[in-house]
Parts: sequence; C-alpha cells; structure tokens
Amino acid sequence: MRKQYHFWPGEDGLDAWNVERLIRLSSRLPVEDVALDSVGEVDSAYWFDAGSVVPTVRRIIEHMRLVDQVDTSHPIILGSDGRVMDGMHRIARAILDGHSTIRAVRFEVLPEPDFRDCRPEDLSY
Repeated sequence: MRKQYHFWPGEDGLDAWNVERLIRLSSRLPVEDVALDSVGEVDSAYWFDAGSVVPTVRRIIEHMRLVDQVDTSHPIILGSDGRVMDGMHRIARAILDGHSTIRAVRFEVLPEPDFRDCRPEDLSY
C-alpha cells in the first residue's frame, strides 16, 4: 500500500492521520452498510482541499487510475462524525459501478492525529 495520510483542519493548520494506523485501529470495528448518498465529501474537493494541491488534469488522471485499481474488498473508514478518513477511491468506484451502499467501519471516538498543525508537503511518503 502506498503511504497515505488523512488530513483535517486543526487549530493552527492541518492535522494528519497515518492511514496504515487507521486501518490497524479500525480492524476490529463492526462493518456496516452506508448509503453512498450520505457521504457528503462526494460533493467536495476532497482530494484537493488539503494544502496547495491544484486539481490539474494530470492529478485527476492519477486519481482515475487509483479508482480503477482499487481493492473494493476492504471497508471504508469513517470518523465518529461520519466523515471519510480512508476510502474515497472505493466510494468513487462504487458510485461508478452503480452501487447505492458501501461497506464501512466507523470510529466511536476519533483517534488522536499522528501530526498536528502540519503541512502535507512536510510529511514523508
């Protein structure tokens, strides 16, 4: 798996969660079916709203490739507030394939971030 982080605005910058750690922490959570219509981030600039990443055609193509190659056997990971912490490419694939739901695990309590008030370009990938 490629190195990934989930970013969310913090007090003075972005907070970041290591996705590998999120997968480990969520591995024993119960799996539920979530309506794809309930995933609000589908109507956001999800992949391009953290830091200074610009949604160029090339970057969109990179995401198209990831959507095409995604392993849909893993559930997506949701935070306690319902936001997507891992799995947006799987969500895109499910929508493209005409599904109305997706398998998900949900944290009851949000884990502490691995990095606080950071910039994506400062993390190791």
